[in-house]
Amino acid sequence: MPPALPPTDSFARRHLGPDDAQVSAMLAELGLGSLGALVDSTIPAALRTPNRLALPPAADEVAALRELHGMMARNQVRTSLIGMGYYGTLTPPVILRNILENPGWYTAYTPYQAEISQGRMEALLNYQTMVCELTGLEIANASLLDEGTAAAEAMSMAWGLHQDADAHAFFVAAHCHPQTIEVVKTRAEAIGIEVIVGDPASYAFDRKLFGALVQYPDTSGELGDHRAFADRVHAQGGLVVAATDLLALTLLTPPGEWGADIAVGSAQRFGVPMGFGGPHAAFFACRDAHKRQMPGRLIGVSIDAQGRPAMRLTLQTREQHIRRDKATSNICTAQVLLANIASMYAVWHGPEGLRRIATRVHLLTTALARGVAAAGHTVANQRWFDTLTVRVRGGADALHTAAARAGYNLRKVDAQTVGISLDESVTEADVEVLLGLFGARMELDLGDQRGPFARATPFLTHPVFNSHHSETEMLRYIHGLEAKDLSLNHSMIPLGSCTMKLNATSEMIPVTWASVGQLHPFVGADQTVVYRQMFSQLEAWLAEITGFAATSLQPNAGSQGEYAGLRVIRRYHQARGDHHRDVCLIPSSAHGTNPASAAMARMKVVVVKCDASGNIDLADLEARAAEHSANLAALMVTYPSTHGVFESAIRDICALVHRHGGQVYMDGANMNAQVGLMRPGELGADVCHLNLHKTFCIPHGGGGPGMGPICVAAHLAPYLPGHPVVTTGGADAMGPVSAAPWGSASILVISWMYIRMMGGEGLTRATQVAILNANYVAHRLAPHFPVLYTGQNGRVAHECIVDVRQLKSGSGVEVVDVAKRLMDYGFHAPTVSFPVAGTLMIEPTESESKAELDRFCDALIAIRGEIAKVEAGEWPREDNPYKNAPHTMEVVTGDVWAHPYSRQTAAFPLPWVKAHKSWPSVGRVNDVYGDRNVMCACPPVESYAAK
Repeated sequence: MPPALPPTDSFARRHLGPDDAQVSAMLAELGLGSLGALVDSTIPAALRTPNRLALPPAADEVAALRELHGMMARNQVRTSLIGMGYYGTLTPPVILRNILENPGWYTAYTPYQAEISQGRMEALLNYQTMVCELTGLEIANASLLDEGTAAAEAMSMAWGLHQDADAHAFFVAAHCHPQTIEVVKTRAEAIGIEVIVGDPASYAFDRKLFGALVQYPDTSGELGDHRAFADRVHAQGGLVVAATDLLALTLLTPPGEWGADIAVGSAQRFGVPMGFGGPHAAFFACRDAHKRQMPGRLIGVSIDAQGRPAMRLTLQTREQHIRRDKATSNICTAQVLLANIASMYAVWHGPEGLRRIATRVHLLTTALARGVAAAGHTVANQRWFDTLTVRVRGGADALHTAAARAGYNLRKVDAQTVGISLDESVTEADVEVLLGLFGARMELDLGDQRGPFARATPFLTHPVFNSHHSETEMLRYIHGLEAKDLSLNHSMIPLGSCTMKLNATSEMIPVTWASVGQLHPFVGADQTVVYRQMFSQLEAWLAEITGFAATSLQPNAGSQGEYAGLRVIRRYHQARGDHHRDVCLIPSSAHGTNPASAAMARMKVVVVKCDASGNIDLADLEARAAEHSANLAALMVTYPSTHGVFESAIRDICALVHRHGGQVYMDGANMNAQVGLMRPGELGADVCHLNLHKTFCIPHGGGGPGMGPICVAAHLAPYLPGHPVVTTGGADAMGPVSAAPWGSASILVISWMYIRMMGGEGLTRATQVAILNANYVAHRLAPHFPVLYTGQNGRVAHECIVDVRQLKSGSGVEVVDVAKRLMDYGFHAPTVSFPVAGTLMIEPTESESKAELDRFCDALIAIRGEIAKVEAGEWPREDNPYKNAPHTMEVVTGDVWAHPYSRQTAAFPLPWVKAHKSWPSVGRVNDVYGDRNVMCACPPVESYAAK
């Protein structure tokens, strides 16, 4: 039989930036002959795994897409009318194609560099404005993870604000969505809050409350009057949280007008597919007085160096993870891509369009209610917006079966009762079918539907929501914003620890398949057998990659993975009777989410020093572990270290913690340097979280979505998080950490595709190339900037820290000036001042070619040469390209140029910049002005025209 023909192409060849010739050239620069030799000189041999990854062989792009499509097509896509916070929606095609499917939007990073992030920040400012006006509250953040975790954040915020030391109880209305109740309980248990679940109408207030949560409209569809209850909570000094629905609020009195202090919910039904549970943007709004305690990101309006309006992340010192162990939240991300879709949905439809959609949904619901009642069934609701709870004459089982045969999923409340939630995708024909199932007929009454909760306050009056209603105008608006931002479309984004690598088109295609995106998370298992099969495969692959026994896909952000992993550790100790074990050791170099997550898990943080080489100080670790031996719960460690080094003592570190009765939590932020070469489970860790939006190719989305599943050793597997609606998790599961059973399920297909197309060998080579690229960059920059930390043989891991602090004394140039000047060269800055103030942490990833690495290195080397001119006095310290960077087109082409350097130097500092110039849309943003003049909603149009 003749030999099989070799494949004509492979995905790994397309994913990896350097080809074989470029790899050889970079290795030669480092004095090495092979990638194997590089690994030998970088990672201690004793730490490397002896086994190849036992994964399916790599499939090419066409084969992998065909395989996944064949699998997912076997899911049953019905019209789901289950509600419970998840609804069918119609994503406008102009938004689907030009945002959700557009790498200009989904490959950008969190807008820390404001001058090249103005587009997505304007979209987020629209989102904040939309949420504020619909909820009737003064300030809103730029989104949270999901409705359940947003409610938990609101509880934590109310807890932090309460003034009465005797108030430890938080009331949760029994009519809230069940997943929200359980996520709140999980959070409350960790921090010592008593949760009282009951009926607001009959609660006796026999306990002092620091806060209360109600649902408006509630999970059964009832539209309750919470004004008297809110007054009583306020009389005790507590805060009222309303979980609510943005579409309903186009017709209903805003929560802020009837007494709510905080409003939370999901923006999913504003154009974001259900996605079997996510990702979706949660909203969070509150009174202005509480803005400094609000979790999450906040976009504000400041001015730039020329006095024009410019947006930025405002009040950054209020971001919870900056407070480390003093935090009441560990949120350090958002759902930016999804919030942008929701905001554009509001821009597209405008206030009148949203009101028309809501009115139509309500009219159809009313027609359904009247027809069902006329047929002899009992509608439990007194008032409703889009959801009915119906007691079925003769029982619900037969109706459920008939609905399923007709292609509809209804909510099964109990043996006698069903819930039905309508949405914008439901037609009159659908309602006629539903009525037929009840033995009723359609009578559509278009009379006045205004009731006691009718909204009187206008909303979305700003021109942005009233100007872009033709596709031509909308398309131009979306692309106008996109043009203001820098994404991976333009150039490498060398952010250390954030791993901005290729998000391949073939990985993204399945996200918008109907069999992936249009499923409700609570549909029956019979309809989603293959979705669950895909989960099982991905869980097994991640367990194999990490060397652990089990995986939970539920955490829908890295911060949630940290929290879940620590909660699993606490549950393990408690199951053994070690309730007192609550001390968490954390190195001083750790990201702020580590101590924040430990505090959320009700652990006491003890900081461990790092030595001069950036490694954990073993003597201090041993002293701290011995000091707290009786109460030691865990060590949190990032590997390779936050300083970009493979610490050779990692096995000893893990063994030391185990000797003192603790567990080892490994932060998987740097897993990009481990895959295929080493496995956390073999290094001695007990649990790690994985940032799928880093190592496993889910795009950052301009600051979200992310995914943070956890992998655990066998002894921790029984405690993996469960869910109140869908069975998942371990045999002795902790409570849910996310609203949906598998977190942001629809984007898991991205990581499935990546692993399936790379195979074990491809993943291993990706790690090797990531290490090669980082060492090549460090090698090229070392003659010009000190590289702070190195491991054995002077090597770095997958990232390196470049020190620019020494430049300040001779030139006045600081790290922020270098970051802004890089924009003139067409690059996003590396990670600034973390983990060491005044430095740049650079991670090139495996996806960047040698040519791109050389361009980036050439830019930094040229920057060093320019700074030398300031040091020599050729350019003054107060007026040079650094203090004036970035340079906008308007400034460079202006009539007046009074600087001692040329316009050419300002805008085109190297010849290749001319070929693909990315212009910052604003000059340097004034951070101080923005914090002193907080504006977090759309400013008047006149403020732009006046400048």
